[in-house]
Amino acid sequence: MKHIRNFCIIAHIDHGKSTLADRLLEYTATISQRESQAQLLDNMDLERERGITIKSHAIQMNFKIDGQEYNFNLIDTPGHVDFSYEVSRSIAACEGALLIVDASQGIQAQTISNLYLALEHDLEIIPILNKMDLPGAMPEEVKDQIIDLIGCNREDIIPASGKTGMGIPEILQAIVDRVPAPVGDPEAPLQALIFDSVFNSFRGIIAYYKVVNGEIKKGDKVKFINTGKEYLADEVGILKLDMSPRNSVKTGDVGYIISGIKEAREVKVGDTITNVARPSLDSIQGFEEVKPMVFAGIYPVDTDEFEELREAMHKLQLNDASIVFEPESSAALGFGFRCGFLGMLHMEIIQERLEREFDMTVITTVPNVSYIAHSTKGEEIFVNNPSDLPDPSKLDSVEEPFIKANIITKADFVGPVMSLCIQKRGTIINQSYLTSDRVELVFEMPMGEIVFDFYDKLKTISKGYASFDYHQVGYRKSDLVRLDMLINDEPVDALSSLIHRSNAYDFGKKICEKLRELIPRQQFEIKIQASIGAKVIARETLSALRKDVTAKCYGGDISRKRKLLEKQKKGKKRMRQVGNVEIPQSAFMAVLKLD
Repeated sequence: MKHIRNFCIIAHIDHGKSTLADRLLEYTATISQRESQAQLLDNMDLERERGITIKSHAIQMNFKIDGQEYNFNLIDTPGHVDFSYEVSRSIAACEGALLIVDASQGIQAQTISNLYLALEHDLEIIPILNKMDLPGAMPEEVKDQIIDLIGCNREDIIPASGKTGMGIPEILQAIVDRVPAPVGDPEAPLQALIFDSVFNSFRGIIAYYKVVNGEIKKGDKVKFINTGKEYLADEVGILKLDMSPRNSVKTGDVGYIISGIKEAREVKVGDTITNVARPSLDSIQGFEEVKPMVFAGIYPVDTDEFEELREAMHKLQLNDASIVFEPESSAALGFGFRCGFLGMLHMEIIQERLEREFDMTVITTVPNVSYIAHSTKGEEIFVNNPSDLPDPSKLDSVEEPFIKANIITKADFVGPVMSLCIQKRGTIINQSYLTSDRVELVFEMPMGEIVFDFYDKLKTISKGYASFDYHQVGYRKSDLVRLDMLINDEPVDALSSLIHRSNAYDFGKKICEKLRELIPRQQFEIKIQASIGAKVIARETLSALRKDVTAKCYGGDISRKRKLLEKQKKGKKRMRQVGNVEIPQSAFMAVLKLD
């Protein structure tokens, strides 16, 4: 055990985590020249296209230092704030973390929030100054920032470059010297913490775990404590570039287990595996609950595919534990799911993964929250979908959920952050300075205002420095109306939303303009309207594509042309009565990005 080192790599977006991981893998000869490619651990197509890490990836390296063989278990984590849940899970499986800071950009928001995550779990932090080969590198200034942030010595900071491979031997030496070996009792009953899982269509569900106490052997009967289910460990092993089977995985090591589990619901991330013969009675403290930031409905385009969508969602949840969903139904779209995401990018990625990995074409509705409506007869109705809201004539009042938001930001951005919150109907409760440069702002605001794009805007105006946390404080009365979108007098269920009366006109006008750009033109005129009840508050018209029917008339009386135009006009009118307008998926997504 004393020759095992478990560590993860944390940093802000684009500070060079995956590139540095590549150099470590090459230097320890874990991968051969033939296997190597840039950002080797990002094995999803989406990650390669966008150049971001979406999933954490675990891999084991063996390396000799001072004549002693060490096992390094490395986890490469995402940098984007929407995938911070991945980072928190990786941190739970490690004893140390490499904190990477870009020498040309300095410390940024996610550097700080990921660092605090690591410090909460008492990890040993090794600061690394990456991208030293860039002409714009400012090593001395950035070292000062790192010392201010974590209070280390100047000589503890390792200068490195993921591109040229500078500093890699020093990093490996520092991991051996500074990161503590895992603590655990090899003789105790088995306890292993599941921190990730993947679905394999041939072998069932493969769970990744870190053994905290005891050891797990091939052929053992194991039990998952939270679900209470028992399985046979068909194959156990460690994670190299591919999975490599072993007879047993010992205390402190990170490995995988294949036990032929078919049901996605039976594996929970944060669960504890124990042995049936010598069970451990208590489970390891897992992870904190996920806090969804954006809620939206996901519906299959073809209603018969609901069960397939359910399967796909469960398989996705295995691979991405931060997605929360429950079934719901809608008048126009049939059965689907109401999902909670950690942010807009997360929602976009989930939608793309459903389309690529499971061949599901889905419709995403406008994000929203749950409301309580009081009817004139004194009934209370829970409204999850704008279409459930009673008719305005039968409606007495609507209550919406409020939250208490804590925003920590740099002092320079207090003004813009405040004006953003006030624009979102927030009221400021408290403002306090944590240090001379960091301010905590406490607001109360409606939950419905933050599910849209609040988080993304907050990141933009604070240049990525603001961190945001919230908890609910109950329901309050509000002047809310249901805004319906009509296309050729037909309401489009997926685009209707509950909105504060003061914002309804602007919002309706913006959606109409946006839809006018995105809906393809047809042979007939299309009218796009936003309405509250029977009152239309905004309208745009998409003119018809017209064939030039008078082209064949040259010369002759004007009445010949007029006759053809009148005939065309009648045809268009008839066409509009029977014509259907297909709304492209991009239109549903665009409503979310109105500004």
